Amino acid sequence: MRIRAPAKVNLSLRVVGKRSDGYHLLDAVMVPVGLYDEITITRRTSRRTGSGDLKVTCNHPLVPSGKENLAYRAASLLLKKAGVRDGIHIRIRKKIPVGGGLGGGSSDAAATLLGLNRLFRLGCKRGELLSLAASVGADVPFFIYGRPARARGIGELLRPFRSFPRLWMVILYPGFPVSTRWVYQHLRMGKLTKTIENTSIKISPGDSEKLRRLLVNDLERVAMRRYSRIAVLKERLLEEGAVAALMSGSGSSVYGIFSSRRTAGEAFRRLRKEEGVQAYLVRSLS
Repeated sequence: MRIRAPAKVNLSLRVVGKRSDGYHLLDAVMVPVGLYDEITITRRTSRRTGSGDLKVTCNHPLVPSGKENLAYRAASLLLKKAGVRDGIHIRIRKKIPVGGGLGGGSSDAAATLLGLNRLFRLGCKRGELLSLAASVGADVPFFIYGRPARARGIGELLRPFRSFPRLWMVILYPGFPVSTRWVYQHLRMGKLTKTIENTSIKISPGDSEKLRRLLVNDLERVAMRRYSRIAVLKERLLEEGAVAALMSGSGSSVYGIFSSRRTAGEAFRRLRKEEGVQAYLVRSLS
């Protein structure tokens, strides 16, 4: 079985507090986009039970195989819960940049849960998968829904939007990863934006004023202090006609929203020539 795992961007990411265990509390708007990893799940008959015959491999050198991989953790939990005896090999083909703030690892884990549920006809309801997903990682439940949503808590409290406009974007990955842990460690809690109780998502791709009000990322300034290239690429997107631009997640990727597919495509053709940059032309998924 093959299943695609989409990337995401954060239209907003506000850090609104910190728990006693060290985890930060968020108020974020996340949107899946048309950039995908590919997950291939192969089953083989085995007398062994549980996750003993579970194997996870990836074609990217920075992504761990085996038990350190989020997809492995997700598969192990589901197979144990369902009592599946077959051996499983999960192959991950990365196209989503690693360490780019685009949620690739979490999406791979969610795709693994969805794929195994389908492959073995386990009949797990969404609530069951969401519970397993939350125990794997904070962003994994978002990818189980697979639609634009507002996320709170540490990212596990989700409210999907009933409708969402189609947005055309250009994503720029500067060629290096940023450590999420490092960014949060250097976040100054006294200089955060205030949470908005009723974030409006009634936007259109050409409404620059509303988009700029929405596009706030409290982690952006932290990452840019160390990695000036992120700020440079954000400015390049605006120069090329983006209505608004922002760093996604904890970085290092930045994206620009364009008023139409045509303007996004024209900017993409120019920006993909930037030295050391990987450029992607994508649209939001709903």
